Formats: sequence, C-alpha cells, structure tokens
Amino acid sequence: MKKILSVVGTLAVLGAISTSVFAVEFEREIKARQSVMQIYAFNLGILGAMAKGEKEYEAGLAQTAANNLNAAILMNNGAMWPMGSDMSAPGLAGKTRAKANIWTSFPKVVETHKSLAVASAAMADVAGTGLTAIRSNIGAVGKGCQSCHEAFRAPKK
Repeated sequence: MKKILSVVGTLAVLGAISTSVFAVEFEREIKARQSVMQIYAFNLGILGAMAKGEKEYEAGLAQTAANNLNAAILMNNGAMWPMGSDMSAPGLAGKTRAKANIWTSFPKVVETHKSLAVASAAMADVAGTGLTAIRSNIGAVGKGCQSCHEAFRAPKK
C-alpha cells in the first residue's frame, strides 16, 4: 500500500511540474500577443473617443493612432501564436483566453485578420482628414476586432 501511495504521489508531483513547465513554455508568447492587443486597444481607444465626441478631434493624433494601429495589425506576429498556447492547455487556464479552435480554423483566422487589416488601412488613409472620416471607418475596424474575438477568444469570466 505504501508503495502504491508513493507511486501515486510521485505521479501527482510530476504532473504538477509538467503543467507548470508547459505554462512557462508559452509565457513569453502569451505576454507578447497580449501586449500587441494592448497597442491595438490604446490606439483604437483614441480614435473611438474622437468618434464618440469624448475627445476633441486632433488631426495629427488621429493620424498617428491610425498609423500605429495599422502597423501593429500588419506586423507578422505568427511566432506569438504557437500551437497549444491556448486556454485549454495544461497550466494556461487564466493566463490566456485564446481558444483552441484558432489552430483548427486557420483559413477563417486569415480571412478575419485580412478584413481587419483592410479596415485598418482604410482608417489610416483618412484619419487625419477629419472627424467624419474617422466616424465613417471606425465601425469596420471595430467589427474586424469583434469578429476575431467572438470566434477565437473566450469571454471574460
């Protein structure tokens, strides 16, 4: 009986260690992609506040925010999304909200990202020309973000 308990205890410890090692394996990638999303949110926040009238329109700031957003969206960040770095992986619950289907739905991921990139480029083309231009384009950018989040990110609990 002592031998069985010893084996079970050892397996439990090894399982806990392997789970934490797995979580550490993707820590940099998850942190990097969350940082990129913060850059998206920061710049989109500036444009959104202007569009809603919560912030005074400033052509230079609007253009900079749109350019920054577009540059971040166009950045090749594939290395930040290694297969298995989703919330269902051992040790990653609570560290990421990425769903596992992001790797099994790759054509849809590409299509969704492409629509966001097109909307972002359109915003970057006109953001410095006036508030009407921002208001005309902000919905498409938001829809591009939302479509990816709805399909490939779990909601906050």
